[in-house]
Amino acid sequence: MRQFDVLVWDSTEDPSQENHPFTPPFTDDALGWFYGNNLNSNLENSEAEWIVFAHRSIAIDRQFLNDLAECISSFPMVDAFAPRIHDTAAGKFLSGYALDKKTGLKMLDENAKMRFVAAPYPYLAVFSRRIMQRTGRLDDTLTQSTMFADFAFRMLHAGGKMFSVPYLVANTTGNLSETGTKATKHFAYALVKSFGILHNLRFLVKNPKVSYFIWKKRKEIFEKRDKATLLSKLKSDFLAELF
Repeated sequence: MRQFDVLVWDSTEDPSQENHPFTPPFTDDALGWFYGNNLNSNLENSEAEWIVFAHRSIAIDRQFLNDLAECISSFPMVDAFAPRIHDTAAGKFLSGYALDKKTGLKMLDENAKMRFVAAPYPYLAVFSRRIMQRTGRLDDTLTQSTMFADFAFRMLHAGGKMFSVPYLVANTTGNLSETGTKATKHFAYALVKSFGILHNLRFLVKNPKVSYFIWKKRKEIFEKRDKATLLSKLKSDFLAELF
Protein backbone atom coordinates (compact mmCIF):
# COMPACT_ATOMS: atom_id res chain seq x y z
CA MET A 1 0.00 0.00 0.00
CA ARG A 2 1.26 3.48 -0.86
CA GLN A 3 1.91 5.95 1.93
CA PHE A 4 0.27 8.94 0.22
CA ASP A 5 -2.21 9.65 -2.55
CA VAL A 6 -2.59 13.29 -3.57
CA LEU A 7 -6.01 14.24 -4.95
CA VAL A 8 -5.68 17.53 -6.81
CA TRP A 9 -8.78 19.51 -7.72
CA ASP A 10 -9.53 22.72 -9.55
CA SER A 11 -12.16 25.40 -8.93
CA THR A 12 -15.80 24.51 -9.58
CA GLU A 13 -16.12 27.72 -11.60
CA ASP A 14 -13.84 26.22 -14.27
CA PRO A 15 -14.14 22.42 -14.10
CA SER A 16 -12.77 21.68 -17.59
CA GLN A 17 -9.78 19.40 -17.23
CA GLU A 18 -9.12 19.34 -20.97
CA ASN A 19 -8.24 23.04 -21.02
CA HIS A 20 -6.14 22.79 -17.88
CA PRO A 21 -4.01 19.62 -18.05
CA PHE A 22 -2.24 18.63 -14.85
CA THR A 23 1.26 17.19 -14.65
CA PRO A 24 2.50 15.86 -11.28
CA PRO A 25 5.53 17.86 -10.11
CA PHE A 26 7.37 14.62 -9.29
CA THR A 27 6.70 10.89 -9.03
CA ASP A 28 7.55 8.24 -6.45
CA ASP A 29 6.63 4.60 -5.91
CA ALA A 30 5.16 5.49 -2.51
CA LEU A 31 2.98 8.22 -3.98
CA GLY A 32 -0.10 8.36 -6.20
CA TRP A 33 -1.50 11.39 -8.04
CA PHE A 34 -5.14 11.93 -9.02
CA TYR A 35 -6.58 14.98 -10.76
CA GLY A 36 -10.19 16.08 -11.21
CA ASN A 37 -13.16 17.63 -9.46
CA ASN A 38 -14.96 14.32 -8.90
CA LEU A 39 -13.19 13.69 -5.62
CA ASN A 40 -15.37 10.78 -4.52
CA SER A 41 -14.57 8.93 -7.74
CA ASN A 42 -10.85 9.57 -7.32
CA LEU A 43 -11.08 8.53 -3.69
CA GLU A 44 -12.57 5.19 -4.70
CA ASN A 45 -9.53 4.58 -6.91
CA SER A 46 -7.11 5.64 -4.22
CA GLU A 47 -5.36 3.02 -2.11
CA ALA A 48 -2.85 4.88 0.08
CA GLU A 49 -2.77 4.98 3.87
CA TRP A 50 -3.10 8.78 3.85
CA ILE A 51 -5.03 11.01 1.46
CA VAL A 52 -3.91 14.57 0.70
CA PHE A 53 -6.62 16.81 -0.81
CA ALA A 54 -5.05 19.85 -2.45
CA HIS A 55 -6.36 22.63 -4.65
CA ARG A 56 -4.34 23.05 -7.79
CA SER A 57 -2.93 26.35 -6.51
CA ILE A 58 -1.14 24.54 -3.65
CA ALA A 59 2.38 23.18 -4.18
CA ILE A 60 2.70 19.61 -2.93
CA ASP A 61 6.45 18.93 -2.95
CA ARG A 62 8.81 16.41 -1.37
CA GLN A 63 9.55 18.65 1.61
CA PHE A 64 5.86 18.96 2.47
CA LEU A 65 5.33 15.19 2.24
CA ASN A 66 8.46 14.53 4.33
CA ASP A 67 7.16 16.92 6.99
CA LEU A 68 3.75 15.23 6.82
CA ALA A 69 5.33 11.80 7.29
CA GLU A 70 7.16 13.15 10.35
CA CYS A 71 3.89 14.49 11.80
CA ILE A 72 2.14 11.16 11.23
CA SER A 73 4.95 9.37 13.05
CA SER A 74 5.03 11.91 15.89
CA PHE A 75 1.26 12.03 16.49
CA PRO A 76 -0.10 8.49 16.04
CA MET A 77 -3.36 9.38 17.83
CA VAL A 78 -4.27 11.87 15.09
CA ASP A 79 -6.55 10.90 12.19
CA ALA A 80 -6.24 14.06 10.10
CA PHE A 81 -4.13 17.18 9.68
CA ALA A 82 -4.93 20.78 8.78
CA PRO A 83 -1.67 22.04 7.24
CA ARG A 84 -0.95 25.73 7.09
CA ILE A 85 -0.74 27.42 3.69
CA HIS A 86 1.86 30.07 2.94
CA ASP A 87 0.18 32.46 0.54
CA THR A 88 3.34 33.62 -1.20
CA ALA A 89 1.60 36.38 -3.18
CA ALA A 90 0.01 37.96 -0.10
CA GLY A 91 2.89 37.17 2.25
CA LYS A 92 0.70 35.58 4.92
CA PHE A 93 -0.18 32.20 6.40
CA LEU A 94 -3.61 30.58 6.25
CA SER A 95 -4.51 28.00 8.86
CA GLY A 96 -7.20 25.62 10.00
CA TYR A 97 -10.29 26.71 11.91
CA ALA A 98 -11.51 26.62 15.48
CA LEU A 99 -15.21 26.74 16.29
CA ASP A 100 -16.59 30.13 17.26
CA LYS A 101 -20.08 30.83 18.58
CA LYS A 102 -20.26 34.29 16.95
CA THR A 103 -18.77 33.56 13.54
CA GLY A 104 -19.22 29.80 13.21
CA LEU A 105 -15.56 29.25 12.38
CA LYS A 106 -12.48 31.30 13.18
CA MET A 107 -9.10 30.86 11.51
CA LEU A 108 -6.21 30.16 13.87
CA ASP A 109 -3.79 32.97 14.55
CA GLU A 110 -0.53 32.86 12.57
CA ASN A 111 1.35 32.27 15.84
CA ALA A 112 -0.98 29.57 17.13
CA LYS A 113 0.65 26.55 18.73
CA MET A 114 -0.07 22.90 18.01
CA ARG A 115 -3.71 22.12 18.72
CA PHE A 116 -6.77 20.20 17.60
CA VAL A 117 -8.94 22.04 15.09
CA ALA A 118 -12.50 21.74 13.82
CA ALA A 119 -11.74 22.10 10.11
CA PRO A 120 -8.91 22.66 7.63
CA TYR A 121 -8.42 25.65 5.37
CA PRO A 122 -10.56 24.83 2.29
CA TYR A 123 -7.66 24.29 -0.14
CA LEU A 124 -5.60 21.70 1.76
CA ALA A 125 -6.54 18.79 4.02
CA VAL A 126 -5.06 15.43 5.00
CA PHE A 127 -7.06 12.42 6.22
CA SER A 128 -6.09 8.86 7.09
CA ARG A 129 -7.76 6.12 5.10
CA ARG A 130 -9.07 4.52 8.29
CA ILE A 131 -11.01 7.63 9.33
CA MET A 132 -12.32 8.18 5.79
CA GLN A 133 -13.67 4.64 5.74
CA ARG A 134 -15.45 5.25 9.06
CA THR A 135 -16.82 8.65 8.05
CA GLY A 136 -18.09 7.93 4.54
CA ARG A 137 -18.17 9.87 1.30
CA LEU A 138 -17.57 13.56 0.80
CA ASP A 139 -20.84 15.50 0.52
CA ASP A 140 -20.56 16.65 -3.10
CA THR A 141 -23.81 18.64 -2.86
CA LEU A 142 -21.71 21.31 -1.12
CA THR A 143 -19.17 23.62 -2.71
CA GLN A 144 -15.73 22.07 -2.88
CA SER A 145 -14.36 24.78 -0.58
CA THR A 146 -16.89 23.68 2.07
CA MET A 147 -16.71 19.95 1.51
CA PHE A 148 -13.65 19.32 3.68
CA ALA A 149 -14.97 21.31 6.63
CA ASP A 150 -18.18 19.28 6.48
CA PHE A 151 -16.18 16.05 6.30
CA ALA A 152 -14.01 17.13 9.25
CA PHE A 153 -17.14 17.85 11.32
CA ARG A 154 -18.61 14.44 10.46
CA MET A 155 -15.26 12.84 11.22
CA LEU A 156 -15.53 14.12 14.79
CA HIS A 157 -18.71 12.09 15.25
CA ALA A 158 -16.87 9.05 13.86
CA GLY A 159 -14.25 9.45 16.60
CA GLY A 160 -11.61 11.24 14.53
CA LYS A 161 -9.37 14.15 15.50
CA MET A 162 -7.77 16.78 13.25
CA PHE A 163 -4.51 18.41 14.31
CA SER A 164 -2.73 21.61 13.31
CA VAL A 165 1.09 21.60 13.44
CA PRO A 166 2.74 25.00 12.80
CA TYR A 167 5.67 23.60 10.82
CA LEU A 168 3.50 21.58 8.43
CA VAL A 169 3.27 24.18 5.67
CA ALA A 170 2.63 24.15 1.91
CA ASN A 171 3.26 27.10 -0.41
CA THR A 172 0.91 28.48 -3.02
CA THR A 173 1.63 28.45 -6.74
CA GLY A 174 -1.30 30.62 -7.78
CA ASN A 175 -4.00 32.97 -6.59
CA LEU A 176 -6.37 31.88 -3.82
CA SER A 177 -10.00 32.90 -4.04
CA GLU A 178 -13.14 32.28 -2.00
CA THR A 179 -16.81 32.28 -2.94
CA GLY A 180 -18.02 34.81 -0.35
CA THR A 181 -21.67 34.58 0.64
CA LYS A 182 -22.17 31.26 -1.09
CA ALA A 183 -19.33 29.76 0.96
CA THR A 184 -20.75 31.26 4.18
CA LYS A 185 -24.15 29.65 3.53
CA HIS A 186 -22.61 26.26 2.87
CA PHE A 187 -20.34 26.49 5.92
CA ALA A 188 -23.45 27.25 7.99
CA TYR A 189 -25.18 24.25 6.41
CA ALA A 190 -22.28 22.02 7.46
CA LEU A 191 -22.11 23.50 10.97
CA VAL A 192 -25.83 23.03 11.64
CA LYS A 193 -25.78 19.54 10.15
CA SER A 194 -23.07 18.40 12.57
CA PHE A 195 -23.65 20.55 15.66
CA GLY A 196 -27.29 21.60 15.56
CA ILE A 197 -29.20 24.90 15.70
CA LEU A 198 -28.58 25.80 19.36
CA HIS A 199 -24.82 25.42 19.05
CA ASN A 200 -24.83 27.89 16.14
CA LEU A 201 -27.65 30.17 17.31
CA ARG A 202 -25.56 33.33 17.84
CA PHE A 203 -23.94 32.91 14.43
CA LEU A 204 -27.32 32.41 12.73
CA VAL A 205 -28.93 35.39 14.48
CA LYS A 206 -26.11 37.64 13.26
CA ASN A 207 -26.58 36.42 9.67
CA PRO A 208 -30.28 36.65 8.65
CA LYS A 209 -29.67 35.64 5.02
CA VAL A 210 -27.78 32.57 6.16
CA SER A 211 -30.55 31.76 8.66
CA TYR A 212 -33.13 31.91 5.88
CA PHE A 213 -31.00 29.58 3.77
CA ILE A 214 -30.81 27.12 6.68
CA TRP A 215 -34.57 27.37 7.25
CA LYS A 216 -35.28 26.49 3.61
CA LYS A 217 -32.92 23.51 3.84
CA ARG A 218 -33.95 22.39 7.33
CA LYS A 219 -35.58 19.08 6.36
CA GLU A 220 -32.61 18.03 4.26
CA ILE A 221 -30.16 19.16 6.96
CA PHE A 222 -31.85 17.30 9.79
CA GLU A 223 -32.12 14.10 7.76
CA LYS A 224 -28.37 14.24 7.15
CA ARG A 225 -27.74 15.23 10.77
CA ASP A 226 -29.53 12.12 12.03
CA LYS A 227 -27.26 9.93 9.90
CA ALA A 228 -24.07 11.78 10.88
CA THR A 229 -24.72 11.80 14.62
CA LEU A 230 -26.69 8.59 15.21
CA LEU A 231 -23.73 6.73 16.74
CA SER A 232 -21.66 9.80 17.58
CA LYS A 233 -18.40 9.31 19.47
CA LEU A 234 -17.88 13.05 19.97
CA LYS A 235 -17.53 13.91 23.66
CA SER A 236 -18.43 17.31 25.10
CA ASP A 237 -15.00 17.79 26.70
CA PHE A 238 -13.23 17.31 23.36
CA LEU A 239 -15.75 19.54 21.58
CA ALA A 240 -14.80 22.28 24.06
CA GLU A 241 -11.16 21.99 22.92
CA LEU A 242 -12.18 22.98 19.40
CA PHE A 243 -13.12 26.55 20.41
